[in-house]
Amino acid sequence: MKQFDYLVIGSGSAGLSFALEVAGSGTVGIITKKERAESNTNYAQGGIASVLDAADSYDKHVEDTLIAGAGMCDREVVAEIVKSGPATIRKLIAMGAAFTRKEGELHLVREGGHSHNRIIHADDMTGREIERVLLAKADEHPNITILEHHFAVELITEHHLGIQVTKYVEKNCFGAYVLDTETDRVERVLAKVTLLATGGAGQVYLHTTNPEIATGDGVAMAYRAKARVSNMEFIQFHPTSLWHPDADSFLISEAVRGHGAILRNTDGEAFMERYDSRKELAPRDIVARAIDDQLKKRGDEYVLLDVRHLGRDELKATFPNIYSKCLEHNMDMATDLIPIVPAAHYMCGGVWTDINGQTTINKLFAAGEVACTGLHGANRLASNSLLEALVVAEKAARVAPDVMRQTEFRTDIPQWDDSGTFDTEEWVLVSHDKRELQQVMTDYVGIVRSDLRLRRAFSRTKLLHQEVEAFYKKSKVSVPVCQLRNMIAVAYLIIRSAMLRKESRGLHFTTDYPNTSDVIEHHNIL
Repeated sequence: MKQFDYLVIGSGSAGLSFALEVAGSGTVGIITKKERAESNTNYAQGGIASVLDAADSYDKHVEDTLIAGAGMCDREVVAEIVKSGPATIRKLIAMGAAFTRKEGELHLVREGGHSHNRIIHADDMTGREIERVLLAKADEHPNITILEHHFAVELITEHHLGIQVTKYVEKNCFGAYVLDTETDRVERVLAKVTLLATGGAGQVYLHTTNPEIATGDGVAMAYRAKARVSNMEFIQFHPTSLWHPDADSFLISEAVRGHGAILRNTDGEAFMERYDSRKELAPRDIVARAIDDQLKKRGDEYVLLDVRHLGRDELKATFPNIYSKCLEHNMDMATDLIPIVPAAHYMCGGVWTDINGQTTINKLFAAGEVACTGLHGANRLASNSLLEALVVAEKAARVAPDVMRQTEFRTDIPQWDDSGTFDTEEWVLVSHDKRELQQVMTDYVGIVRSDLRLRRAFSRTKLLHQEVEAFYKKSKVSVPVCQLRNMIAVAYLIIRSAMLRKESRGLHFTTDYPNTSDVIEHHNIL
């Protein structure tokens, strides 16, 4: 058994930022299921949206966010996070973050949906730079312990004390049961305050820009613990991921279109003006649906991204990582049209929290992509995600010490019971079920949906749930089985939320209800 004042599940920007803020008031344990740098943050290319230009304004950034969010954003939350942006950027710079500059000033670029140049970036590897700085600080801090290769299996609540927990009963989080994958043992990691910072769930889909770790663990654990989960139907598909058998849906940043890239079909026709007057700079949901429409109407596997007019020197200087990656696959952005397809990218819903990251379970906070604060609404505005993760983590860190000081460790948490289970070699069942789930979600719960598709997805996912739960209960805990179990739970939440929304709004588009309701829409809460 391990004890920390604060337990952080996840080592991305939200988790590390929170840990650094609270470490002065107590011990912090950070668990991460892979190496410490493996997180969605590390793969974020674009940047952080913040108002730093005198010609820009908070009101403009707020309005852009509200427009993208299609009526589902919480205006007060949006305003608070937007206004916190400049201080967050200054803090990162003070910590050593090396953002791209031109003539000594921060280089601000524009992405889809923004009315002004306000994206701060570190070339096309912004997330990696932020992760580098935060990890360096965390490694130096004497109160922070980072436990790599530790996988959170379940949040510990009253349920594990033999108390029947319903959604109507006040609940508390006492830490988590955690699998040490190097010793193959499940440990009790107790904490006075727990933060979920587990990132997204892109692996639920066949094509995703997310790393392999993005299996929705935090949302699934919180839902099983009876936390409130909100707006899971809104899954953002990034319009431009590299189409190549060996590219693993490599993300080509929004900033490339912001820099002047043109989308063309396989006949070379620029098609975006048919769909939106903003053309390539329209919000991601509009661009993704336009590409999807082109693919379905023409029977093509991909469309083409054209940046040849920008020139090799400009491309190599502005997008060195993307340029290099394309070269690895024998594509030169300066001379070749780049094949791209949409891929699952960002989960706009998640574990419901307030602006301070507090969930509906006492002593359990959430920040980053795992959380639903009300910022993104029905569609995330580009580069608002890193901003939200850092700001909400900092706000959570301001209230968490008071919670920690008022809390005592529970001494009656039972050990993990795996009696009656056994090691199994039927891993082919896990890999098959995972592939089937991803195919079902991609075919039926993707960019364009319908009642028929959702019903089919629901029935097939239900069968997968029954099979995997039976397998989970009879076998020893393992990461592949736990991840698949979590992916199925998240898939259910996405499907169920999509079935409840009888309209098209933001990232949720259904052919049975193609119009957006005039009525102020409800939030789907499960």
